[in-house]
Amino acid sequence: MNAPAALFESSISNLNLLSRGKVRDIYEVDAKHLLIVTTDRLSAFDVVLPDPIPGKGRVLTSVSNFWFEKMKDVIPNHLAKLTLEDVIANTEERAQVSGRAIIVKRLKPLPVEAIVRGYLIGSGWKDYQSSGAVCGISLPKGLQQAQQLPEAIYTPSSKAAVGDHDENISFEQTIPLLGEEVAEKIKQVSLALYTEAAKFAKEKGIIIADTKFEFGLDDQGTLYLIDEALTPDSSRFWPAEQYQIGISPPSFDKQYIRDYLETLDWDKTSPGPTLPKEVTEVCAAKYAEAEAILTKA
Repeated sequence: MNAPAALFESSISNLNLLSRGKVRDIYEVDAKHLLIVTTDRLSAFDVVLPDPIPGKGRVLTSVSNFWFEKMKDVIPNHLAKLTLEDVIANTEERAQVSGRAIIVKRLKPLPVEAIVRGYLIGSGWKDYQSSGAVCGISLPKGLQQAQQLPEAIYTPSSKAAVGDHDENISFEQTIPLLGEEVAEKIKQVSLALYTEAAKFAKEKGIIIADTKFEFGLDDQGTLYLIDEALTPDSSRFWPAEQYQIGISPPSFDKQYIRDYLETLDWDKTSPGPTLPKEVTEVCAAKYAEAEAILTKA
C-alpha cells in the first residue's frame, strides 16, 4: 500500500479560505467555528520551503490532539465538537484532509508567542554566550550548550506575518499587548504546561528542550490554548538516550532540516532552497517516530 501523497495546499470548495499560514490553511465554517488544515508545508528560519514533508501534517495534528486531551485540566483548548462530515460537503475533499484537519472555536488570537525554554540551546545558547542571559533573563555562569536550566524560563516573542521574523520581547513588553492579568496568566499557564509535558515526555524517552504556545480569548474573556501544542514543529524534541551536555543533540524535530540548510549557501530569505528527497524522507521518519513514542501506551 502506497503512503498518502504529501499535501502542500488544501482545497475545500464549500468553505471560504481565510488564510494560508506557514503550515496551516484556515477556512471559515460559520460565525463561531473555523476549519484548520495542517498541511505538509515546512517553514525554517520563517521561510516556507518549496518541498513538503510527507505525512507531517497528520503527525502534528495527532500529537496536538494528544496534548490537548492530556492538558485539558490545565487550560481549555480550541477544539469544537463538530466533525469533518458536518462541515465538508465533498467526499474527496474530506478524504484529502482527513487526519490533518480540526474544527475549532472561533477565538480572538493573542499577538504573542509564549515560548518556554528548559534547556540552553539554539538562539538562547548564542544569547547566553554573548551576554550571560537569555532574552534578558540572567542565568548562572558556566552553563554549557544543551544544559538543563535551573528552572524553565518564559521568553515570549511577538507574532510575525508570513515571511517576517518573530522578535523576542520581555514579559513586561507583553503587558501593553495583552493587559497585565492576561499576560501573567499566559506566563503561568505556559510554564505549567511545559513542566507537566516535559516530565511526561522524559518518562517516554523524549526531552522537550523548549516549546511555544499560542492562546486565544472568547467573548467572555476565557483563555484557550490554540493552534498546535507540543509538536515537533513547535518544540525541540531530543531522544533522551542520546542526550549529552556540550553538544547540540540529535532531534526528532525540524532541527534536522535547519542543520541541513545551514550547510547551504542560502541567505535565509524567500524563496527557500529545494530539499533532496532523502532529506525530506529522513525528516518525515523523525516526525513519525516522535509521534509513536509520545502517543502510544
